Amino acid sequence: MNTRFTVSKRFQYAAIALIATGAAVIIYGFITQPERAWANLLLNNYYFLSLAIGASFFLALQHISQSGWSSMFKRVPEAMMAFIPYSGIFMLLLYFGMHSIYHWSHEEAVATDAIIQHKAPYLNIPFFFIRLVIFFIAWTVMTRLLRKASLEEDEKGGMLYFEKSELLSKIHIFLLAITFSFATFDWIMSIDVHWFSTIFSLRNFVAAFYHGSAVIVLIVLLLHQKGYFPALNKSHLLDFSRYIFMLCIVWGYFTFSQFMLIWYANIPEETEYFAFRWHNGFKVVFYVNFIINWFLPFVMLLSQLMNKNIKVVMTICILLIFGQYIDLYEQIFPGVMHTPVFGIVELGFFAAFAGFFSLVVGKALASADIIPRNHPYLEESLHHHLH
Repeated sequence: MNTRFTVSKRFQYAAIALIATGAAVIIYGFITQPERAWANLLLNNYYFLSLAIGASFFLALQHISQSGWSSMFKRVPEAMMAFIPYSGIFMLLLYFGMHSIYHWSHEEAVATDAIIQHKAPYLNIPFFFIRLVIFFIAWTVMTRLLRKASLEEDEKGGMLYFEKSELLSKIHIFLLAITFSFATFDWIMSIDVHWFSTIFSLRNFVAAFYHGSAVIVLIVLLLHQKGYFPALNKSHLLDFSRYIFMLCIVWGYFTFSQFMLIWYANIPEETEYFAFRWHNGFKVVFYVNFIINWFLPFVMLLSQLMNKNIKVVMTICILLIFGQYIDLYEQIFPGVMHTPVFGIVELGFFAAFAGFFSLVVGKALASADIIPRNHPYLEESLHHHLH
């Protein structure tokens, strides 16, 4: 069994080419349309951060539920978590683009707007960045501790590090529930500073878990095709599909709940958010978001036969990569750009971040055995079978 992943030269060159091409477009974007460039920086950094956060939640959930079937694949979410500290550095760059993205950061807006004045003790630039630093320190420390315990389990074996991982996971999930909620309020919801939704952060947390899980599945299946997980069978595939199917329903539930409650209550301060996204060219994005993130996964994964088809599951995972982008585009671009724009700048930013994320995850995957050899449930995972 091949237990060590190797980052091929071809993979590295492809990732570096994406970064270089994207970087050239990013420079062009900041010179010609800085407001659009800042919106893209926020969208893409939050996008890949959400995948890493979702992966860390998936890993923690496996630890606290003592799941045996998934223990063989734990190196994949561990590798995705490696992106979090880099995302923190990119997020700090928002300091230079605050006035382009956040209306509340303008002194004249604070002086003349009663709602912004009311929120000013929380929404002000120094406190915004203090919170940002605290969030990333918490996430980086917890994910590093989880990774360290996992690698020490490989070296020493026994139950000590298994139990330690479970305890760390409980702490991580508790911290994540609080910090990611506030981070989502800060970075995304405050773009539309007059609007608020109590369900918004929970909905985005579910989206991170949903799309992070889809990327974990996609990476596992790609590695399987390269010969790295030979023990992967239809029972593993069925369990992965069940995760995606369940999360597509939860995502649909929270997304529709937020829309339905606001539509039914018909309070002008709240309906403004969706009204703007219906009457300014964003209606297509609104419907495509539902189709890709809820309708297609729900229909395609209804049948258990389809759940065990590797091509169907891979297709769903690839669709969901676009789904998370469209979801965040609908949340960020109407408030910053006011009209739909999509072109070389958006493609360049996504290419640069995708190349960098791939390189970070690939290097992290290659830094340890791809199968945790001393995990107490490894045998159960290798011979996982559902009746």
